[in-house]
Amino acid sequence: MSEQLLKKIGTYWTGRAAGYSKVNQEELAGTQRRDWLEHIEIQIQKIWKDREKQSIHILDVGTGPGFFAIILAEAGYQVTAVDYTPAMLEQARKNAGALAERIDFRQMDGQGLEFPDESFDVVISRNLTWVLEYPEQAYASWKRVLKKPGLLINFDANWYHYMYDEQKEEAYQRDREAVKARGMEDYNTAPDIDEEAMEEIVRAVPLGRVERPGWDLKALERLDMKKIQADTEVWKKVWTPVEQVNFASTPMFMVTAQRI
Repeated sequence: MSEQLLKKIGTYWTGRAAGYSKVNQEELAGTQRRDWLEHIEIQIQKIWKDREKQSIHILDVGTGPGFFAIILAEAGYQVTAVDYTPAMLEQARKNAGALAERIDFRQMDGQGLEFPDESFDVVISRNLTWVLEYPEQAYASWKRVLKKPGLLINFDANWYHYMYDEQKEEAYQRDREAVKARGMEDYNTAPDIDEEAMEEIVRAVPLGRVERPGWDLKALERLDMKKIQADTEVWKKVWTPVEQVNFASTPMFMVTAQRI
């Protein structure tokens, strides 16, 4: 990633670390803690049904304030978690509490992981690839650190695609109206969101312009990953009713693939 863009992204997420951490804290306090873990474990158990959890090493890329790392470590998995932004890692350690001793937190760019080849059984990520300058390079790096067999799980959405599509923009505005009509918190107008800065970043990265998860499936095919699948209904299983209204026009998808 170009140094200038990387700095902009780091500055943006540093400013959002505390606010985003609050979101993760709410997830940890509610039913999402259970819902997300249940769905992730369904994917893991497709490969390792009877394997002991402590023997499965999971890498959480772009951990942010640590939600995935925390619920997976709590469930008994061996967890390493990386993020480019030190402020996010600070929040993650705080949110983890006593569990922080069981999670290997590291500051690292998810597009060029610094781990040896075949280090992890699972690589998992949420809401990261959309904001990367080189997302296919990231996928290649994630594949490299996976063991054989290894599982890649990526949750993401077509965030900010409305900047390039008039119909998506209209749908995005309807989401804002629906949130207001129901008296819900609008997650897109939080005080810590610097919309101008984020739109500048979105214009500098590629995935806002393409339809996903179609792009992801093709990228993983080019990398010779196997058993590539996309679940475009996963948001119904893991999002709260408030999230479903907030992001109705930008539903989350899950992409899974294996290194065999």
